[in-house]
Amino acid sequence: MNENSPTARSDTADLPQLQQLALSYAPAAARQPTLGLLLLDAHLGTLLRQMREPVLTQLRLAWWRDTLVKPASHWPQGNQVLALLAPWRNPAALVPMVDGWEELVTDDLTPAAIQGFASGRGRGFAELARQLDLPDAAQAAQDAGRVYALADLLGNISSPAEKAQILQLAGKPSPTAFRLPRPLRPLTVLAGLGARAVARGDGHLAAGGGAFALAVRLGLLGR
Repeated sequence: MNENSPTARSDTADLPQLQQLALSYAPAAARQPTLGLLLLDAHLGTLLRQMREPVLTQLRLAWWRDTLVKPASHWPQGNQVLALLAPWRNPAALVPMVDGWEELVTDDLTPAAIQGFASGRGRGFAELARQLDLPDAAQAAQDAGRVYALADLLGNISSPAEKAQILQLAGKPSPTAFRLPRPLRPLTVLAGLGARAVARGDGHLAAGGGAFALAVRLGLLGR
């Protein structure tokens, strides 16, 4: 399985518009690491959305898992996601994000699978905090990433029973509860919109009046 192909190349245009907006609030020094993480997350999500054969999807996820644990000097060339992650001190710590997405390769989306998915994506954002020299903010980043992940999942499934499970796990976070350091401002935006979407019960992060205004306020002020 070789992800090093023209179709695997990515840039900011491959990010959903909401993530592009959130990224625009990243300070210059945090932009490339944040872009790398968001692109990895988006690429893994695309693998799940395009899933036809679960085994093939698992093989593709395994390729990312196996690649991330190797030294960056051994990574294939020509993949922009990997190029952005190569400067990370510990890209192997992003494997839980791959594992989290793999929780969705199932016909039965149990509470344990949902929790594993959200936790895995959240741990990716925790590692971003460490990469940005903010280890004290890692747990808060993980919690924020978890809320964002749950809201994102909520907006992409149709089963009422599964939606109810997600809402129960998400609880009632406040859109302004995520006070993260300035370098993590894109996550503040995503988590705040995620909390709002959970409160609405639909998971659509950009839906309804006030979403854009909230994103701008969180992006500029962090609260």
